[in-house]
Amino acid sequence: MKSFLTLITAALVLLGCADQKQETATKIITIEGIDSTRNPGDNFFQYVNGIWYDSVSIPETQAGVGAYRFMNYPQRLRLQHLLDSVSKFDNAKGSIEQKVGAFYAAGMNTAAINKKGYQPLQPILTEVEAVTDVPSLMNYVAGQAKQQNNSIIGFYVGPDDKNSKINIAHAYQTGLGLPNRDYYFEDNSSTAGIQKAYKKYLATLFELSGTPSDQATKKANTVYEIEKEIAASHKTRVELRDVKANYNKFSVLDLDEMQPNIGWNELLKKMGAKTDSVDVGQPAYYEKLNELLVSIPVEEWKLYLKATSLRNYAEHLSDDFVDAQFAYTKVISGQAIQRTRGEKMASEVDNMLGEALGQLYVKKYFPESAKKRMFELVENAQKAYANRIDELEWMTDSTKVKAKEKLFAITKKIGYPDEWRDYSNLNIVPTDYFANILSATKAEYEYNVAKLGQPVNRKEWYTTPSTVTAYYNPSANEIVFPAGILQPPYFDYEADDALNYGGIGMVIGHELTHSFDDQGAQFDKDGNVNNWWTKADYEEFNARTQAVVDLYSSFTVLDTLHINGAMTVGENTADLSGLAVAYDAFKMTKQGQDTTKIDGFTPDQRFFMSLARIWRVKMKEEYLRLWIKTNSHSPPMWRVNGPLMNIPAFYAAFDITPSDSMYLTEQDRVAVW
Repeated sequence: MKSFLTLITAALVLLGCADQKQETATKIITIEGIDSTRNPGDNFFQYVNGIWYDSVSIPETQAGVGAYRFMNYPQRLRLQHLLDSVSKFDNAKGSIEQKVGAFYAAGMNTAAINKKGYQPLQPILTEVEAVTDVPSLMNYVAGQAKQQNNSIIGFYVGPDDKNSKINIAHAYQTGLGLPNRDYYFEDNSSTAGIQKAYKKYLATLFELSGTPSDQATKKANTVYEIEKEIAASHKTRVELRDVKANYNKFSVLDLDEMQPNIGWNELLKKMGAKTDSVDVGQPAYYEKLNELLVSIPVEEWKLYLKATSLRNYAEHLSDDFVDAQFAYTKVISGQAIQRTRGEKMASEVDNMLGEALGQLYVKKYFPESAKKRMFELVENAQKAYANRIDELEWMTDSTKVKAKEKLFAITKKIGYPDEWRDYSNLNIVPTDYFANILSATKAEYEYNVAKLGQPVNRKEWYTTPSTVTAYYNPSANEIVFPAGILQPPYFDYEADDALNYGGIGMVIGHELTHSFDDQGAQFDKDGNVNNWWTKADYEEFNARTQAVVDLYSSFTVLDTLHINGAMTVGENTADLSGLAVAYDAFKMTKQGQDTTKIDGFTPDQRFFMSLARIWRVKMKEEYLRLWIKTNSHSPPMWRVNGPLMNIPAFYAAFDITPSDSMYLTEQDRVAVW
């Protein structure tokens, strides 16, 4: 669960064994909104969430409402409150309070930003105009990459998949303005509307930067056609799941010889990336780019580069640029009106200075006791996972040993980093928002490129502490739970074990399973792509993940639009097995072994109802369509009903029978781990 308020210090009473926790829980938490008119076996998501779903309104500034990623909306309001407060004080120069406060204040000064129009971007557009040939074009691309104004080169520094202790250079497919390649080629009314809105957006950007209307439309069409040619070389979202196919390490000398128009040696030198090799994730893209650099006239490339810069920086310019961006966003997401400036700036500060703002967040909202409780939950889930591995009938003993070695080698990161990011060299002022953006993006690039050839820092985080999310990182074999997700409905110190194991326990099981999904299973306990399976075991594993693909591909979301089972197989496997692991961990607690009802529901029923609550989400149809095409997770309803259809304990807890819509025969139920 790759893209989750307050935990009270009284959580100290919950530390220790599960039995002690059950005895010291301070209040009964009622699961509200159960729709008793619905049959839980027909649609459990609606049974638990239907009353809420039918009555809740999506805020006009959002594309959806509820839990999961939409909890980041109230998080941003909380961050905004912090920033409003800190920006009003005269903080010590160079302090984190001064930096985040000054960044926020500059971004909130829309009068100053509007006065400048697109003038802050003029130096970049002038650089584009100076391009005369392919070498000067690539020189511009390299220079702007150092500012994270990316166009046709996708570049980052990260662990080597086959030697996870060392950071290397990686290149990946890029160059598109629409969400992915499919949006350029699909032939349906929904996609046609998005294509039209995107072209209009490009034309508006040209117009706002001084191009007459009729010429702006022609320029936009030229840019779109270049992007479409680029898109033809892109791998699909499904193809991008192939770990081994997306690892292609070349020497820079070989790349220079194969793709002389790109000029890799000179490009990397100008990007400040000193290396003799690059892992090229999608070689077909760079092969095509090498051809397009000479087949497309330089003057057309200049239009493309201008459009890319205008698009990359539009949200940081005057209101007319921001409005143009939203006109397109509205079509693709269904969001009715723009977010408030304060909410936007809370997101921007979190994005640019995440660990600085994160320090203020955890100091105010996240007690140390929460970390300790989470470690206990994770360790219980690991024990339950190990037991499930031992009981697998399809796996041989030798593979089981290696699977458990990997399981217990997983690093657990809870709440916030042990070592905070150093922002001392970053200069932020309250009088120039665009300059702050450039300063922060340059610092971020330099931070990343400085890792090249260096040992991997296993203490580093790849999300901010306030974000409502969790993730598994295969190259480090680690699971990460930021403070943002450690709040209701996921985690509540006052709740009984049924709610916590059905909530955050399921998320823990989900992230643990990512170490054993179709991608994670290819990495060993040290984070290297390395086969630790017997041939027969891996074939059986693949057969079971294919069953996951087939099951989820059968689910219809809208009209004839189905879940893409092949694209979502990793997340669906994690949901299926993660729920089973969480349930087993729950059964290790005192409440899990009891039958005492709360509000008329058994502990098992409360466990499954808690699962349904954590995916309580309602979204706009436009956003749901975008989700299906671009998100590796199934939509929330199917993150509830899909796993439950395969869990025998759910059938027992709610007396599910063959006449119920969610019923699957025992032979049709899918189990991986």
